[in-house]
Amino acid sequence: MFENGLGVIVNYGEAVRWYRQAAEQGHAPAQDNLGLMYVRGNGLTQDYAEAVNWFRLAAEPSSTKN
Repeated sequence: MFENGLGVIVNYGEAVRWYRQAAEQGHAPAQDNLGLMYVRGNGLTQDYAEAVNWFRLAAEPSSTKN
């Protein structure tokens, strides 16, 4: 929503906040999206290593997640 401006003004920082909240709870699509935000540097400092961490978490089988 905030990343794409769907019904709201684009706000990458807010998008990162919501993605992180869901990602930390084990939501794989949010983990993937947070990784993309790190790759692109949208709403935070570009960090490929951090992106890889989130992509790896997103790729884990759901039985190994919290």
